[in-house]
Amino acid sequence: MKKNILSLAVIVAALTFAMPSQAQIKFGIKGGLNVDNINLKNAQANVSAKNRTGFFVGATADVTIPLAGLGADVSLLYDNKVVGIQENGNEANKTLHYVTLPINAKYTIGFSSLASMYLATGPQFSWNVGDRSWRPANINQDWELKKSEFSWNFGLGVTALSHVRLGYNYNIAIGKTAEITPLIVGTNAVKGKLKNNTHQISLTYLF
Repeated sequence: MKKNILSLAVIVAALTFAMPSQAQIKFGIKGGLNVDNINLKNAQANVSAKNRTGFFVGATADVTIPLAGLGADVSLLYDNKVVGIQENGNEANKTLHYVTLPINAKYTIGFSSLASMYLATGPQFSWNVGDRSWRPANINQDWELKKSEFSWNFGLGVTALSHVRLGYNYNIAIGKTAEITPLIVGTNAVKGKLKNNTHQISLTYLF
């Protein structure tokens, strides 16, 4: 399954960088809000996840093929995500720092010269540039983050006046984001898995 997804990601990336010479390219600035949707697996019964909000910001390139409505959206972003763990009423938060490269294929439907709507999907590559280990003072958990992550985007949005874009994106993690090991003496130290899917609201200005 992972090999098939990775193969599809390579195809999307190849199509993106193989756009014809007549393609229209715009550069811009992109930023927005992250809302985590955390899933825990094999964690202790008294451990639960708490969803938190973060942000992302960076540069983007928008590529459109004239007439066909097809194109791509490639960005380089700083991605700030905050996830929380709760155990027996105690809570602890962890801020995750990533550099991300989303590469989305895009289909645009133009309503008029003033507005258009788009659908997008594609792979995202993320590299952890923050701390990879975490041991909260008030929770008996040892958290180990992955060095990098692979995920998939599904998005839609609207563009106004060819410059301002408002979008929604759901980022689905492929594989685990972190492993959690219980530290309580005498417990079965089975590593729990944390997967961090993310809702994203973005605002982009294209020059």
